[in-house]
Amino acid sequence: MRGFILKKIAELIPTFFGITFIIFFIIHLSPGNPVNATGGFNPNVSYESLKNMEKIYHLNEPLYIQYLDWLKSFFRLDFGYSLIDGVSVWDKIAYSLPITLIINIVVLLLSLAISIPIGIIGAAKKDSIVDKFLTFFVFSGYSMPSFWLALLLMILLSVKWHLLPLAGLHSFNVKEGSLPYYIDMAKHLTIPIFIGVFGSLAGFSRYIRSGVVDTLEKDFIKLMFMRGISPKTILYKHALKNALLPLITIMGLSIPSLIGGSVIIESIFAIPGMGRLFYLSAMARDYPTVMGILTISTILTLIGNLIADICYAIVDPRIKYE
Repeated sequence: MRGFILKKIAELIPTFFGITFIIFFIIHLSPGNPVNATGGFNPNVSYESLKNMEKIYHLNEPLYIQYLDWLKSFFRLDFGYSLIDGVSVWDKIAYSLPITLIINIVVLLLSLAISIPIGIIGAAKKDSIVDKFLTFFVFSGYSMPSFWLALLLMILLSVKWHLLPLAGLHSFNVKEGSLPYYIDMAKHLTIPIFIGVFGSLAGFSRYIRSGVVDTLEKDFIKLMFMRGISPKTILYKHALKNALLPLITIMGLSIPSLIGGSVIIESIFAIPGMGRLFYLSAMARDYPTVMGILTISTILTLIGNLIADICYAIVDPRIKYE
């Protein structure tokens, strides 16, 4: 297992450089640059001033030179400074990251806690009324556009019924660090978390259901039934364990979303998370900030794949690494 892990880590290194190289060039293909975005439409800014700003930010150099400069900074764990307000990219990420982590970790845990029982029940009662109802329920959440559901809940729960705050992360009249402060924060995040969970149930539950159904049709499962083993033991100890394999892959790939956040939901509810930061930075052509966020997502994607491979070996005894 140790050799397998070291081999996978060695494979991730060239993959990382390839991905960051492509990302760096792609984000520079969009028309315009930070200088034009901030001062290009200001009649008081001369053409010479714009060119001097491009020289200061090294935007006039070839892209491969800019990438090598960025790579040198990355090895020093430095993503540079925002081209818009001069704030350190690390400071921006450090402010937005905890908010996004809280939202997405809660969404992931609640989604798993709800979708796994739904998938098991659907598989155990295959093609029954219960299975069809659960299928309709989870796919209704999957098919609803998140922005439409967000606006609907805002109108009903916030504007009309005044049950939950409309947007933002905190109320103005709550003392920071107190218990009411965190209760108020939980109220602000209730609707975004509900939307995230409701939209994720279909994916997780259907993977569990199809995995359990396929496993129940295997010959070794039928042999267990013939030997008189309890159906609950077969379902939860043997069938569910094999059904977790595709779910492990999905969870491994969902790790970057814990950092990336949801651009739509965070923008609608004015939540200062990573998704909203990425959107605003992309619109302003803030290359260092965009590159910092995408680099972190890339690293997490590669780590997620590595974790998924290791979990495969733990869950599936047929997989042996030498």
